[in-house]
Amino acid sequence: MPSVVKIGVLKAGCIGTLPLLEVMLDERADRADIDVRVIGSGAKLGPEQCREVAEQMIRLKPDLVILIGPAQAAPGPSEARRILSEAGLPTIVISDLPAKKLTGEIEKAGMGYIIVEADSMIGARREFLDPTEMVLFNSDVIRVLAATGAFNLVVEAIDRAIEALKRGEAPELPRLVIDGAKAVEAAGFLNPYAGAKALAAYEMARQVSRITTAACFKTQDPKVYIPMVAAAHELMREAAKLADEAREIEKGQDQVLRRPHFKDGSAGTKRRLMEKPARETLRGAGL
Repeated sequence: MPSVVKIGVLKAGCIGTLPLLEVMLDERADRADIDVRVIGSGAKLGPEQCREVAEQMIRLKPDLVILIGPAQAAPGPSEARRILSEAGLPTIVISDLPAKKLTGEIEKAGMGYIIVEADSMIGARREFLDPTEMVLFNSDVIRVLAATGAFNLVVEAIDRAIEALKRGEAPELPRLVIDGAKAVEAAGFLNPYAGAKALAAYEMARQVSRITTAACFKTQDPKVYIPMVAAAHELMREAAKLADEAREIEKGQDQVLRRPHFKDGSAGTKRRLMEKPARETLRGAGL
């Protein structure tokens, strides 16, 4: 059994769950049980880019691969999955709501998956999307997914695979679709109003992709699609505010659930700001 689990994170394109994934697994950079390497295709996820980074990943010989990015049905990500599957590397695919249609295909390839429903598509119209808007949108998505509990589920699923590998076992790869109810449960809100606000935020963020998909792919009139992408980004902004309000309620009552990693990779849990975390057993969380 490996004393240190080698994890390869293959990033292809960008979704809200992607930028800080490896840091979520090792938030204080002191975990001694994992060694993480990140390879990325950059903003593009064409077949050439994805093939190159997938082949690089295989050469690293990781114990576990996390393939994360949007548009999993596109040729590039599909090629990356094919290469990883043929190499026999345990792989978890993390993607957004459209990938839900591919879960059967992903399972057939022997891979696990985590579908984050509220990780919605950005409003990618040139008249609207510049570097500033792109960063602001992604920061709002990240805040929603963090505060509502979605990232808790992502980390728990990966940690379960890591723990199995540490025991010398083949990991049971997750088959997880994160909806609002699962996310809010994982956030562990004690105040019901906080939980309600978080659920509302998650569902608002989930609806953003309905608007941006129509604006980017189904509408060709700028007078129609420009207000649509702007509206979608406003909706995500309000969702981020609501998610922040939910966390503030818990903070005001000194009830925020925190789950820090210990150095050996085990999970801790605490509620009160001034208390030390206690070790906990990983939850099932619908995995």
